[in-house]
Amino acid sequence: MLNQACRMHLYIHIPFCHRICPYCSFYKHTPGKTDMKRFIDALLKEASLRLPGCPPVTTIYFGGGTPSMLSSTHLSRLVEGLGVYADISSVEEFSFEANPATFTAKKAELWRQLGITRISLGIQSWDASFLSMLGRTHTPEQARESILLLRQVGMPQVNIDLMFSLPGQTVASWKETLETTLEQNPDHISTYNLTYEEDTDFYRRHAAGLMESDEDRDAAMFELAHGMLTGAGYRHYETSNYAQGGALSLHNLAYWQGEDYIGIGPGAYSTVGRTRSFNTGNTTDYISALLEHSRIPEQRERLDDAAYRTERIGLLLRTDTGLPDSWLRMEDSPLVAELIREHMAARQDNGNIVLTGRGRLLVDAIAVELID
Repeated sequence: MLNQACRMHLYIHIPFCHRICPYCSFYKHTPGKTDMKRFIDALLKEASLRLPGCPPVTTIYFGGGTPSMLSSTHLSRLVEGLGVYADISSVEEFSFEANPATFTAKKAELWRQLGITRISLGIQSWDASFLSMLGRTHTPEQARESILLLRQVGMPQVNIDLMFSLPGQTVASWKETLETTLEQNPDHISTYNLTYEEDTDFYRRHAAGLMESDEDRDAAMFELAHGMLTGAGYRHYETSNYAQGGALSLHNLAYWQGEDYIGIGPGAYSTVGRTRSFNTGNTTDYISALLEHSRIPEQRERLDDAAYRTERIGLLLRTDTGLPDSWLRMEDSPLVAELIREHMAARQDNGNIVLTGRGRLLVDAIAVELID
């Protein structure tokens, strides 16, 4: 059971996709012959085993996969069922990932009725050739239409996901992508540097020399996004994330700040205190364990002090609120002093260390030096 004094965040993993993108390493698959009613039954069974006795839910996040593939009937039943096992009456943010090609106005209206407040659109690019290369099933026109549709139904916040350093992409074409995105005036923009993750088609092609990395291009595109988006009034509050006004992703902030969260669904993770659990990444086994054996198919591990410190440093350094001195050792002082001297970091009034300039580009390398 969670500490009753803590905030609680809920993540629901929907692993289904119409088509598997070649760059994505999250647990996902096409629906195939999956019985969707039994899948929803299994999610609710896990909720009945995990959620009773927990504090009221602060944020909900449906990720995937493609949550917007769920039918209105299945989604309604799932959301209503979650409310049976947890207090979701005072949720501050309800986020939902969507593919522009998988919803209509009627579906979007239902999302608002169910209490969804934030849609994260996996647009990735406004260029049809890049969308094809990435395996995306929507067109640039559908992406624009989806944003208009969400505005028409009164969705409070719309986020646009973008990717850069794509094979064949130039700094000039990335600039056009950013300009087109700003024309849509989204509340939040996420910009992800393409990385070659294991167990993906892109990773295999990269390993075979068919796709190349270019750190100089990565840096140029990162700095271009930072300059253009902050210049347009967006707050660069995390390495890959920009927000207008108060449109920061509260759910993701909870991860970065080390708050407890519960994950439900195949492949989902939970962290409560120093205990981390992760569900099987097999939808068939997941459904069977829960519906036939009333058992959550999970593994657990305890984060020791070293592992917990590693995670805190790696995540907090990515944010514009920075890393408190309490996570640093005496032997870290020379490195911190050097970072400040080289204008790669600054110390805030509260003493936190915040990466600046080129330091933002080297966040992972700097974290490793502080951890070793």
